Amino acid sequence: MLTAIVGINWGDEGKGRMVDLVSSDYDVVVRYQGGNNAGHTVINHLGKFILNLIPSGILRPEVVNVMGNGMVIDMQHLVGEMGRLTEKGVKITPDNLKISSRAVICMPYHVRQDCLEEDRLGDAKYGSTRRGIAPVYGDKYLKKIIMMGDLFHPEALRKRIEGIVEWKNLFIEKAYGSNKIEVDEIMNWLEEYGNQLKPFVCNTGEFLDESLKAGKKVVFEAQLGALRDIDFGINPYTSSSNTIAAYAPIGAGIPKYRLDNVFGIMKAYSSCVGEGPFTVEMFGKEADALREAGGEYGAATGRPRRVGAFDVVASKYGVEMQGATELALTKLDVLSYLDKIPVCVAYKVGDKVTTSFPSGEDLRIATPVFEYMDGWNCDISGCRKPSDLPKQALKYIEYLEKAVGCPITYVSVGAEREEYVVMKESKIK
Repeated sequence: MLTAIVGINWGDEGKGRMVDLVSSDYDVVVRYQGGNNAGHTVINHLGKFILNLIPSGILRPEVVNVMGNGMVIDMQHLVGEMGRLTEKGVKITPDNLKISSRAVICMPYHVRQDCLEEDRLGDAKYGSTRRGIAPVYGDKYLKKIIMMGDLFHPEALRKRIEGIVEWKNLFIEKAYGSNKIEVDEIMNWLEEYGNQLKPFVCNTGEFLDESLKAGKKVVFEAQLGALRDIDFGINPYTSSSNTIAAYAPIGAGIPKYRLDNVFGIMKAYSSCVGEGPFTVEMFGKEADALREAGGEYGAATGRPRRVGAFDVVASKYGVEMQGATELALTKLDVLSYLDKIPVCVAYKVGDKVTTSFPSGEDLRIATPVFEYMDGWNCDISGCRKPSDLPKQALKYIEYLEKAVGCPITYVSVGAEREEYVVMKESKIK
């Protein structure tokens, strides 16, 4: 069985927490896109973990974790992440972590280029995490990249690096006025971190194919959400990869396979890290209260997240783009302090009111149309079945389910692994 766990909105929906929850029923967890520009936060009996590159299944010792060919991997960051996990008692070996030989290496010059370009853009910046993601994906399509498998051929690798560095220095020096990149420094970096990771590198597509033929259950873990997809998101304020579920088999190295289930994750309110249109954004004391209640700070960057009301327009669009077959609603407990809960049910674009998610300038000028629902004003973190939830919370869940057109099967009522309610039968477990 093939299942994708994906974000419905701008990212930060709680995908890592749900992967950690359901991975007990799966044999393999796969990351299929993105790099260390976002993070998944998981809290369980071992402690609190922030995972940027490694799949969340690493916290279950019996699960095999795969970093697919669609990823871009900063090896220095990955080595550090592995070290932090092992210090907390998490087992990481080539048996439970496998890195695609086709995954692209995010190089130091990609990080440098990312920072230089954001600085050049100034107030027009895209909100990059400054971790080299856009430059490395750009180089991928320019066919000027190094893959993990290239580490095993040092002589050919050096020749390849010499050519790329010569090309990079043309604009690093002249366009940005920065110091040139040195080949020896890059080679030393590749050797230092590459040697530590080579034991984990293999043909992950072949491994996944064999696993599926043997009847293993595979779950794909996405980074960010539908609205950050390079094709269907809020361009140019997107990530540089395809975050949607349809890309999962491709980014994992098994494009001949099709998904059985798509498990979409969305918050009970809205949050967003980075720049770009965010129609439902709150400001001032209202925003501060919601941000503090939800602990809304970026897992990768620590940046305060922008926050707002639940957005039906954006969420329904995200459900459609992801092809979600069921949903988890996270952080419902965060709204417990509100007497009235705002919900954005439509956008006003110029003189027109629409329930279709716009793009381009129409999205930038859109304003929200709100309705308000009654709050429940009590702690729901101890609820474990639907009948435990206050009737106002049940009404809120039922309203959102109908509004976005997809069944909500799980509701999280706290950050801990077991703090959730199963609303109805799920196909993913």
